[in-house]
Amino acid sequence: MAWIAIASTATADAQEITFNNEAADTTRITEILVQEAATPSPGNVTRIAELFTGVPYAPGTLERDNIETLRVNLDSLDCTTFVETVLALAYTAREHRQSWRDFAYNLRRLRYRNGETNGYSSRLHYVSDWIVDNIARGNIREITAEHPKVRHRVKSLDYMTSHRDLYPALADEDNYNNMKSVEAGFSNHRYPYIKGSGLKSKHLAEIARDGDIVVFTTSIQGLDATHMGIIKIADGIPMLLHASSKAGKVLLDQLSVSEYIHRNRPEGIRLLRLSGK
Repeated sequence: MAWIAIASTATADAQEITFNNEAADTTRITEILVQEAATPSPGNVTRIAELFTGVPYAPGTLERDNIETLRVNLDSLDCTTFVETVLALAYTAREHRQSWRDFAYNLRRLRYRNGETNGYSSRLHYVSDWIVDNIARGNIREITAEHPKVRHRVKSLDYMTSHRDLYPALADEDNYNNMKSVEAGFSNHRYPYIKGSGLKSKHLAEIARDGDIVVFTTSIQGLDATHMGIIKIADGIPMLLHASSKAGKVLLDQLSVSEYIHRNRPEGIRLLRLSGK
């Protein structure tokens, strides 16, 4: 594991970054960006996502240090780090940039509030927080409401502080109090979703595109989502590319998104799309 400091493309201030394997990760990132630059449409989300097929699944890869730094790990991924890594690569490629430093800058922009690392609570832990912040900065847009059967849920998000023992960093009082402040901003939070039961592939295909992000919402008290992945359209059917805890790796699931919903019974889904040039 390697720690280095870099200057972002937007500021002269040094920014900390921790690589799981600096030489291998920076080389791989550069290879992907150079490869994308040679295509007619750089930054294809699905094409980049498929490059990670077979990478082992590992939970909690961002929770291993007491000091919050931007972590880059291409050797193992969970559902969130898989999506963030792919989107940061795609966004960088769409900017026609080929440096791992530009990738790190965009990964930080996606993962942290206002694109800045400032302690544990600056990371966008709740998916709703991640969506609100990234939409506000033009990184993504939500297309859930384009579905004719869209619904809305009002929910207060406090799962993390209500289950403090599950998050080692919250043993620190400052981290705990800062997360309470973040959660206070999501009291009675209203968000759109498409109910999972009865959602057919043909109905989802009406609005979903190749490379869209799908978020699986939950009825668990205080929590908004439990999983996320990337849609691949195969023969007109939305399929799921994701880091699967059950399979233990990143894969294109054999189940379509609608079949996955029927099998796993989430409350519903939200659909997002990467912005960028």
